[in-house]
Amino acid sequence: MNCKKYIFLFSTYGREIVKDIIIIGTGGHAKVIADIVLCAGDNLVGFLTSDRDKDTFVGKPILGNDTDFAKYKDSYFMIAIGNPNVRHRMANSMPHIKWYTAIHPSSTISAMNTFVGEGSVVMPNAVINPYAQIGKHCIINTGAIVEHDNTIADFAHISVGTKLAGTVNIGMRTWVGAGATISNGISVCNDCVIGAGAVVVKSIQEPGTYVGVPAKKSNNYSSGATILARKWLPFFYPEYYAKYLLRHLRWPVC
Repeated sequence: MNCKKYIFLFSTYGREIVKDIIIIGTGGHAKVIADIVLCAGDNLVGFLTSDRDKDTFVGKPILGNDTDFAKYKDSYFMIAIGNPNVRHRMANSMPHIKWYTAIHPSSTISAMNTFVGEGSVVMPNAVINPYAQIGKHCIINTGAIVEHDNTIADFAHISVGTKLAGTVNIGMRTWVGAGATISNGISVCNDCVIGAGAVVVKSIQEPGTYVGVPAKKSNNYSSGATILARKWLPFFYPEYYAKYLLRHLRWPVC
């Protein structure tokens, strides 16, 4: 059985028909979604976005605001926004439309009782093994590994290079940061952020942000889906940079 190209899923979702696809969002995530749409042989109609300072994006037209979806009832839609809370809110505000499921052809997905929900994306070189269940509007990002018997709830984001061992459960709207590892048999509740590079060895039952090795809850990080590494990469956050220098480098203050 050739599951590398995920032929069985394409067949399930009617791959014999070329679909018209509209992507919501015009950020970096949207570029990857656009690439997957084209690799799948579907027709990328264009983009909807609240950022209207340009007429095209990656060579395709900006069709209107993200509230204009009702004008395109015959098209399939994909929300190309990384933040799980924003994805959830937008999906709830767009009833009665057809959602696209984007599977990059370089991903490896088992054909043994594996399911990927509508509106979800599986990015290049991701691996999803037998009996894994992926919910609606999830992101399985580039190079992520989702092992056997995992359950990923709706709107979760499994970031680049993440490793989920066997029988892991990830709650709704939870964002697992780049390079994080979650040990086998672990459950993570709804509305968590797992920091980049964190190692989770105990189940998490309280929403919040968890960082470090082993991962522990941090009160110094924003909860919800606010990423990720203010402590580790303070130069990305100018408002914290001076405090970081004073605290860690102990420069004299005149």
